[in-house]
Amino acid sequence: MAKHLIIRGRVQGVGFRESMRREAARRGVGGWVRNRRDGSVEAVVDGDAAAVAAIIDWARRGPPGARVDDVQVADGEGRHFAFEVLPTL
Repeated sequence: MAKHLIIRGRVQGVGFRESMRREAARRGVGGWVRNRRDGSVEAVVDGDAAAVAAIIDWARRGPPGARVDDVQVADGEGRHFAFEVLPTL
């Protein structure tokens, strides 16, 4: 089950991507995360339903120092087995 996330707030410059990578690895979730030029963070998370729901819940809080104002969730595409931090889009 893959989901596509757009996370808005104070989510860049606070370790969001690396923290999400660690959280995804801990939960066995694949996918990717990257900063966007508009100041948001974009991610695709893929795994079993419970693990994906848990990482979405985590994304609504983020790491210490982040302020998450909004998380948009849509269906994602493809299968992802590793979790990567991608360059800014």
